[in-house]
Amino acid sequence: MIGAFALAAFYAPEDVDQGVIQKIFYLHVPMGIVALCGFVAGGVMGLLHLRSGDRRWDLRSYVAIHLSLILAVGVLITGSIWAKGSWGLWWTWDEPMLVSFLIVFLLYATYQPLRFSIEDPERQARYASVFAVVAGAFVPLNFAAVRMAESFLHPRTLGTTTGGMPGEMMLTFLVALVGMALLFVTLWKYEMASKLARGQIRALRRKLTGESAYTRSAAPEVQI
Repeated sequence: MIGAFALAAFYAPEDVDQGVIQKIFYLHVPMGIVALCGFVAGGVMGLLHLRSGDRRWDLRSYVAIHLSLILAVGVLITGSIWAKGSWGLWWTWDEPMLVSFLIVFLLYATYQPLRFSIEDPERQARYASVFAVVAGAFVPLNFAAVRMAESFLHPRTLGTTTGGMPGEMMLTFLVALVGMALLFVTLWKYEMASKLARGQIRALRRKLTGESAYTRSAAPEVQI
């Protein structure tokens, strides 16, 4: 990520039409791509949980969706900043790309309330996995529909109709995309390790508490 920011600041040329505000592209677009891929990955992990019954896949799906939601918030914020600098508006409802991403974000914003409204752990994991699978399948379908839309204010930087980006911009973008993907994977691993360790601590605490209660009930009373 540091390398990507350095390339964006000192190597990639400024956009002729948008000027320096276009450089937010190297943060906004990789964050959006990784967030959408994280949502789809959460759906795949949810499907693996439904097929295998292994609760670890449910936990992996939860962490992937949780991190993707955080990135999605960053995408909406940076997108609004970019829109203000380029179009003079913080938001426009006439742009399919913006509205579709907002719909995806709002869809996944219901994931955690739905999940934690169910107390039974087995039902919670099963319902959350079903949600992750259905919503994950919606993401590429929604993106494909948006790409086929005729009205488009949002720049199709990666499309063939725009002629592509200059080599310096493409290199900077690829480095930023790889950096964002590695950041996502690193945070996913750290959060998984944290939640697994927390679960082990809870299990150990329950075991110790149970043994202590058994020892107190089994030990003979001694009067001093």
